[in-house]
Amino acid sequence: MNNIHVIGLGLLGGSFALALKKEKPSLNFTGFDASERNLKDALTLGIIDQSSEVIPAETDVVILATPVDTLESLLLSALDQIQENTLVIDFGSTKEALCKAVADHPKRTQYLAGHPIAGTEYSGPKAAKPDLLEKKVFIICEMEKTDVHLKGMAYDILESLNMKLRFMDPEEHDRQLAFVSHLSHISSFMLGKTVLDKMEDDKNIFDMAGSGFASTVRLAKSSPAMWAPIMEANQGNILDALDAYISNLSKFREKIAEEDKSGLKEEMASINKIGDILDLGR
Repeated sequence: MNNIHVIGLGLLGGSFALALKKEKPSLNFTGFDASERNLKDALTLGIIDQSSEVIPAETDVVILATPVDTLESLLLSALDQIQENTLVIDFGSTKEALCKAVADHPKRTQYLAGHPIAGTEYSGPKAAKPDLLEKKVFIICEMEKTDVHLKGMAYDILESLNMKLRFMDPEEHDRQLAFVSHLSHISSFMLGKTVLDKMEDDKNIFDMAGSGFASTVRLAKSSPAMWAPIMEANQGNILDALDAYISNLSKFREKIAEEDKSGLKEEMASINKIGDILDLGR
């Protein structure tokens, strides 16, 4: 393996390239981004060595790290272009529709459906960090459909980045991510909106905001260009997650309205165990 081509040079694509460059400095990185600014920044920051709108013939691995609404066309185009020993890996946040789109492609075995569970509220090449993927989970879907030798090349890359591999069905992936990722972003956006709406009546409300508010609303700074397509792509699962969330909010509101102090304490105490599950604060 000598040559990597990255399409999408933002937070994830950029962080991947920086990390792999650090671990395997002999590799050559080419890449492309639809944003001229991102492409220029990626070259200046050393994320890629050369820009190329087409996938170079000698490419060993192609990484697709663009918004989910662009991935299907990019994936099909990449598979049409690549040589027989080239692997394509995507970093998309939804997997079911993408896997179905390439199910009958003659080069399906040259595709690895992946998703690194990593990120920040920032975007673009300047947000990329070489340690972003360190010890993070990398989900692989339909592992059995990827050529065994190409899969071995992918494992070598992911292990060199010290990532933890998990294997899931595409449907399960999208269903679970709706609850643990997509819902948290929606919650953050809507908390931000609620307080911004309140600010129209009370200009000083942000003087009252502490670290709890800041940490809860942090994700509201995330890129709409990335997250709006995710909401559309995973609509059914997200609506299920929202229904469950809204139901719990309504029940909690009822306890407050009824001044059910013991009920509130019991409810919150039962939820405290999530700290142990996630090993929070340690």
